[in-house]
Amino acid sequence: MNSPHIPAQSQDAMPAAEYKMDPAPDYSPRHPGSGKLKGKVALVTGGDSGIGRAVSVLFAREGAKVAIAYLEEDRDAQETKRLIKEEGSEALLIPGDLGSKANCEAAVKSVIDTFGQLDILINNGAQQWLDADFADLSEDKIERMIASNIKAYMFTTQAALPHLKEGASIVNTSSVNAFAGMGSLITYSMTRGASLAFSRSLAGNLADKGIRVNSVAPGPIWTPFIPGTMPADKVENFGSETPMGRAGQPWEVATAYLFLASSDGSYYTGQTLHPNGGMVVGA
Repeated sequence: MNSPHIPAQSQDAMPAAEYKMDPAPDYSPRHPGSGKLKGKVALVTGGDSGIGRAVSVLFAREGAKVAIAYLEEDRDAQETKRLIKEEGSEALLIPGDLGSKANCEAAVKSVIDTFGQLDILINNGAQQWLDADFADLSEDKIERMIASNIKAYMFTTQAALPHLKEGASIVNTSSVNAFAGMGSLITYSMTRGASLAFSRSLAGNLADKGIRVNSVAPGPIWTPFIPGTMPADKVENFGSETPMGRAGQPWEVATAYLFLASSDGSYYTGQTLHPNGGMVVGA
């Protein structure tokens, strides 16, 4: 697969906006749906853009109704809703800060009130900043990353569990940085390590209930995280350091979530998939 050239660019926002990115991330599923998620309802946090958008659209193609929780990126969220409807499914948009337990409870309640069930939880929403000088990293940014990347996963899962039945699936987003580390992303890497440990521990806790818990640890993927985090000159040719020589696209990651969320992954729990362009890390 040839990767489009990524020019220098940046956005002064976190989360950043997908509609401003050049080139646009590729979220489009590559294959016809086969009904793998027919009759299912999924809640995708951070589903407005990036990996979350690709997962939402793919799940819709496979027959799921999709609720999207996001912070405040209304334009991107409305576009994802349109794409889900274009796939012949139904979408629910839920804006709000999931770093608040009350908001997580309200989000899950909205899903149940609208669709009457919840079968799949994708904890994916997150924030990221560079730790240019870790000693000077502000308390506010540390707290925001912990709230978004750790607390939100725990609170949303707590709210979802009373509604998840045997056969349900939870998939948490981790990162290659949870395994390999990243000197310029210390706090972010720490939070992604937490989501990895959360997945493995929760998998053991819920195994006897028939609820599977897994994680996906993407490598460098062309999403709004990148122009929202990195200086413009660092964005140019993002991902070229991987063995495959390019950044991944969101659609290439979404297939891992589909595998783990569907019955294809029925013997997987406590595991991690690594769409990262050939970066070899400890499993």
